[in-house]
Amino acid sequence: MLIIPAIDLKDGQCVRLFQGDMTQHTVYSDDPGAMASHWQKLGAERLHVVDLNGAFAGQPVNDAAIAAIVSALTIPVQLGGGIRTLATMERYLSLGIQRLILGTVACRDPQLVQEACRLFPDRILVGIDARDGWVAVQGWAEVTNIRAVELAQRFAEAGVAEIIFTDIARDGALQGPNVAATRALAEAITIPVILSGGISSLADVLHVLEQPGPYANGGRISGIITGKALYDGRLDFAAAVTACKQG
Repeated sequence: MLIIPAIDLKDGQCVRLFQGDMTQHTVYSDDPGAMASHWQKLGAERLHVVDLNGAFAGQPVNDAAIAAIVSALTIPVQLGGGIRTLATMERYLSLGIQRLILGTVACRDPQLVQEACRLFPDRILVGIDARDGWVAVQGWAEVTNIRAVELAQRFAEAGVAEIIFTDIARDGALQGPNVAATRALAEAITIPVILSGGISSLADVLHVLEQPGPYANGGRISGIITGKALYDGRLDFAAAVTACKQG
């Protein structure tokens, strides 16, 4: 299982939001490239990046910061936020992004996700962000009438590499991850699931490691994304990497 540090970009800066609220953000760095390099030096094997402005705008916004991150790293980068077209996907992949996270468009245009999986095999992830179990889109500003599990099951045969599941209420709140909901999702599908939101300590990481799967249907929890706990010094990233490697 991978432990994946997160960099959220707002106006070119590295920030963390509280429960997805753009007005409640803390700036941690003005140098995204240096921050990315920092996590790589501490043992990160993959980096999670979100263009927050892009998620709300529906199109890429923080291109300069994203380019700086990619050029600073040798490890893979997975990127989400504002990716709505095949042209945008092609551009990001040519820039050096390893995997693309499709969120809003997965809910609104599932056929585009299927086409992306066909064109870019093993490089498409679906981001499912939920509030009380219901999928939220457009930078979490709009809650739909689709259940998270239902949306995940729509892509069972599409070729999605992984699903990133975020419980919005836990994101940035340092209250512990929603392990039960993440496990339930992983048990319902065969696609590996990455847990996101709520990690506050090494104890939380160890709790997730107790639930890896595979489960009856073949699904499993394949990774953990963490952000605020790292930036606030609550989680020792090197210790978390060691724990994940030991399983």
